[in-house]
Amino acid sequence: MRHRLATSVLALLLCGCSVISVDFQPRIRPLEEQTVEGRGSTKILLLDLSGVLQDEALSFSLTTPPPRVPILARVREELRKAEGDDDVRGVIVKINSPGGTMTASDILYREIAQFKARRKIPVTAVIMDVGASGGYYVALAADSIVVHPTSVTGSIGVIMLTVNAQGLMEKIGVAPLAIKSGPMKDAGSPFRALTPAELQVFQGLIDDMYGRFVRLVAESRKIPEERVRSFADGRIYTAQQALALGLVDRIAYLDEVVASTKKSLGVDEARVIMYHRPREYRSTIYSETVTAPGGGGVIGQLAGSVAAPGPRFMYLWWP
Repeated sequence: MRHRLATSVLALLLCGCSVISVDFQPRIRPLEEQTVEGRGSTKILLLDLSGVLQDEALSFSLTTPPPRVPILARVREELRKAEGDDDVRGVIVKINSPGGTMTASDILYREIAQFKARRKIPVTAVIMDVGASGGYYVALAADSIVVHPTSVTGSIGVIMLTVNAQGLMEKIGVAPLAIKSGPMKDAGSPFRALTPAELQVFQGLIDDMYGRFVRLVAESRKIPEERVRSFADGRIYTAQQALALGLVDRIAYLDEVVASTKKSLGVDEARVIMYHRPREYRSTIYSETVTAPGGGGVIGQLAGSVAAPGPRFMYLWWP
């Protein structure tokens, strides 16, 4: 009797309970400020742009690291936080990127340019190893561009990345079929080669997008557009070459840029700060913010960009 009563009570309790769900998705916490160098009330924000510039939808599994905020969302969040802090009187954008998608590069450029217009504080771009193509595009939003002595930059241009798997499909005996409303509807399909007409269309798109890049360089760097076109053929340049062409303002190390920023602000002491989420590493001015899902570094991100379905137009240095 007692056993039946206990069983009945347990059943009633279970019926009254809601379905229990376990959320294995780690919470993305708000940004926190951390001083990585210096002291005093004046702050200089160090904004890190590393890796391929793209807006990725990040996934999560029990075997992968916690999810990361896409770079576009993170940069916007960091700039909004800095905008609300009157003690932030300067920004250093540390760039180490071969570029990325045209849209991501353009959005990052716009976010920095608009922040600069609203806050009216100096913004300096510092290129580390690589600041090429879309990486250089973003740097154009700053008041000045500084390169490390061993940096490479430039690669001004556009590339369309796609794959032609027609030969592979034929080898395995698979024949794709596209039922389309017009001859251009499947232009750029990875299952066949481009036709001359499709190639002409894509070249026209690339030429227009290239023109946008060239005009931005000409406007930002105060260089005649025809001169920009003369050296903007996609090649990269060393620090000295970029300086001679007028693509950058000076060659210096990151700590020297920090010192010159303090001097321009008229202060002897200032704190260099970075924004981070709990448990993310930040300890020096050379710390980086990881934005790629699941690791793999720049190579892994580039491979993911190429493997994405359909053609992609990129401001990207892709040797």
